[in-house]
Amino acid sequence: MAKSKLLRMDNIAIVVESLDDAISFFTEVGLKLEGRATVEGEWAGRVTGLGTQQVEIAMMVTPDGHSRLEISKFLTPPTIADHRAAPVNALGYLRAMFTVEDIDELVSRLIKHGAQLVGEVVQYENSYKLCYIRGAEGLLIGLAEELGNK
Repeated sequence: MAKSKLLRMDNIAIVVESLDDAISFFTEVGLKLEGRATVEGEWAGRVTGLGTQQVEIAMMVTPDGHSRLEISKFLTPPTIADHRAAPVNALGYLRAMFTVEDIDELVSRLIKHGAQLVGEVVQYENSYKLCYIRGAEGLLIGLAEELGNK
């Protein structure tokens, strides 16, 4: 039997308290709301191992259409842990990184919408300008601006 091959990465999921706030934040980052729905029932709980569940989800897509972010708000069962304040060296999934056209402009705009710069915007050699931002609900994202391609 032939070895199965990976076709693509479909999405990364983030659990939030406010779907509307998260949608607004990621829209400001530059993602587009692709759809919103409620997923519920025994079949969904069999996938997650949570039993019967009701989850409101929003699918956000990058401008190129290749990457997606699934934002989830659990109605039932309730969330049981909160890792949003974890430092950048905590174990587990931590952040999504987005390549942007103008990092300084976007950081300035996100700060006006309540986001916080984690450290500072740093230039790595002549390749990238990078930073981490905490946005809606303390969600951590990375931003990168490619240099030299302008």
